[in-house]
Amino acid sequence: MSIFENYLTEETMEFRIRNEDKFQYVEEGEGPILLLLHGLFGALSNWGPALDHFSKKYKVVIPLMPLFVMPLSDTNVDGLSDFIHEFITFKQYPPVTLLGNSLGGHVALVYVLDHPENVNALVLTGSSGLYENSMGGTYPKRQDYNYIKTRTEYTFYDPNIATKDLVDEVYEIVNSRTKGLRIIAMAKSAIRYNMSKELKNIHIPVCLIWGRDDKITPSEVADEFHSLLPNSELNFIEQCGHAPMMERPEEFNALLDNFLAKQIIPANFH
Repeated sequence: MSIFENYLTEETMEFRIRNEDKFQYVEEGEGPILLLLHGLFGALSNWGPALDHFSKKYKVVIPLMPLFVMPLSDTNVDGLSDFIHEFITFKQYPPVTLLGNSLGGHVALVYVLDHPENVNALVLTGSSGLYENSMGGTYPKRQDYNYIKTRTEYTFYDPNIATKDLVDEVYEIVNSRTKGLRIIAMAKSAIRYNMSKELKNIHIPVCLIWGRDDKITPSEVADEFHSLLPNSELNFIEQCGHAPMMERPEEFNALLDNFLAKQIIPANFH
C-alpha cells in the first residue's frame, strides 16, 4: 500500500481518490481551484494539512502524477507538464492557482510557460528548476535501509518527520527496478532542465515559501528564484526543511492564506 493510500484510509477517510479516464486525483471543496503537485517521492500525504485547511474555502485538487507508469521515454519534466495539461483540459477547469513542491514546482513552472492562460498564480516551495541537491547529493543505495532512512531524514529539519511509513515507501521505490529507472530518468531530467533564462517570462504573481534550513534546495535557491521571477514574493519559515507544508503546516497555511487573499479572483468560481 502506498503513502497515498495510507493517508486516505488512516487519517482522513472523508477524502477519496476519484478515478476518471486515466486520471487518479483528489478533489475536495468548492470555489477557486488550487491544484497541488507533489514531488518525486511525494504523494497526497505531503499536502494533507493543506488539503484539510484550504478545502474549506477553495476547490483543492491533487492529481496523482504517473511517475512510475509513464513510458520511460516520456519520464521527464516536460512529460509531466503535458500530463497536467491533459488533466486540466479533461476536467475543463477554469484558470487555476498552481502549487508545487520540489519536482512538482518544476513541473508547475514549465506548465505556466507553456500554458499561461490556464494559471492565475503560482506557489513554489522547495522547487527544483535551478538547483537541487537530490537525496543529499547521491542517488539512494539499493538494499541499504539505514542509508535510505538517513537520506529521507535529510529532507527535513526535524528528522522525526521521516516516519517509518515514509522511509518504507522510499525504500520500496528505490528497490523496484522499474520505479528506480524512472526515478533516475526524472531526476536527470530535472537536473538538465535549468530554467534560469526562462523565468523572466513568467509574469503572473508567484509566492515562494521556503524552509530556511532546506538542504536540498537551499535558501540561496529561493533568493535566486525571487530575483529572476518578475512578480514574486519570498517567505522563509525558520527551522524547516524541504517540505514546509508537511513540517510547518500552520505557518505554511498562514502564508499561503495571505497570498491567496491578494490573488484569487471571483472569475474562478463555477
